[in-house]
Amino acid sequence: MAKKNTKTQPAARQILDMNAFDAETSASTSSPLLQRRIANVGASAVLFYREPLEMVSASGSWMTAADGKRYLDFYNNVPSVGHTHPRVVAAVTDQISKLNINSRYLSSVVDLYLDALKATFPASLSNVVLSCSGSEANDLALRIAAATSRGTGIIVSENAYHGNTSIISDISPSALKRRKLPDHVVTVPAPSHAGQSGSIENAFAADMTRAIAELERRGHKFSAFICDSIFSSDGVYADPPGFLRKAVEIVHKAGGLYIADEVQPGFARTGEAFWGFARHGVVPDVVTMGKPMGNGFPMAGLTTRPDLLARFCEDTGYFSTFGANPVAAAAGMAVLNVIHDEQLQDNALRQGKHITARLLDLAAKDDRIAEIRGAGLFLGIELCRPGQKEQPDAELASSVINGLKDRGVLIGAAGRFGNTLKVRPPLSLTEQEADIFVDRLEEALSAIAAT
Repeated sequence: MAKKNTKTQPAARQILDMNAFDAETSASTSSPLLQRRIANVGASAVLFYREPLEMVSASGSWMTAADGKRYLDFYNNVPSVGHTHPRVVAAVTDQISKLNINSRYLSSVVDLYLDALKATFPASLSNVVLSCSGSEANDLALRIAAATSRGTGIIVSENAYHGNTSIISDISPSALKRRKLPDHVVTVPAPSHAGQSGSIENAFAADMTRAIAELERRGHKFSAFICDSIFSSDGVYADPPGFLRKAVEIVHKAGGLYIADEVQPGFARTGEAFWGFARHGVVPDVVTMGKPMGNGFPMAGLTTRPDLLARFCEDTGYFSTFGANPVAAAAGMAVLNVIHDEQLQDNALRQGKHITARLLDLAAKDDRIAEIRGAGLFLGIELCRPGQKEQPDAELASSVINGLKDRGVLIGAAGRFGNTLKVRPPLSLTEQEADIFVDRLEEALSAIAAT
């Protein structure tokens, strides 16, 4: 094992900087396509890896680059049921060949989908608003909360990311580079330690109480607590199931709404439940959805109680031209059907347990693996300096990510310091593919230890 070092703890990292291509330090800027992208997109360009990849096709859990090399995709939760799933492709192709209109016309395809989607939620969440992106859904959720509470104070986790509209960037600490959070936004630590409260549930509830008090001290009426129920950007914190209950009770007693951002943990990914919040035995006031909803077709939305939506609509009209179009509904229905028919929730649970067991075996041999967290096919592998679990190693994580890429596996990073590998493959993952990932992770770690 590599010799221990005593480097100081790394600085916190902005989410888009994790695993990002850097034109100033990379030797890959000679690529004509890369130069073209940078020229076209400018400072907003965000590409992955030290040497960006050009992808040309994908199927199932695999993507193929322009040079013909195949990559196992453990990065992307957008194609949740597998890249280019034939049933999703067929549904979209069939519908767009017949009709695609805006949401001001009736279409049975849309309402069949809305009924099927609502069936996955608690009965109280009976109104659905479809949109085009998770950012748009979260933006609307905060506006509904403001209309209900008549407040502006928002509580989020310390390294949260919820999207990129103006309102949502303000509540996404991990997206901010030089800007500080606005005065009406207060953060709580990720639910990682029990502390003096005796349990993670009690510690998180105490943090929520302090955050509400801080908003009041600043003169902001509390409006909402929004979280991704697996705290993915914070480094993936899923357990113990139920730890959100007391915090949500405190939110409601203080007159705020609980908004569950299910863009990442939703649609059966945790294996134990179809929605991440369901693992905690809580019912949100608003649930937002996105990325995996259409398996790559851009669609998103939220579900909420009719009284909350009606209160918002009394003050503000809302309409999304493309939000409830029939092609999006066809894609969404196909995703729901595939998850059910191919038993992908069960598969997520089974393969997640298999990967976790293998990772625990690897951690027993490699003391740079500090912890393995998560549920189903949403896991976090926290990397540390050798034998120093409290010392995050972002440099190691970056080296492992690029080492895996060299070995044909794509994966990303998360957490405050970018030292947590985020495991998020398609729900259709096979055991053989799961083993390929762990085997190549072990190879990458061994190669780094040997250098």
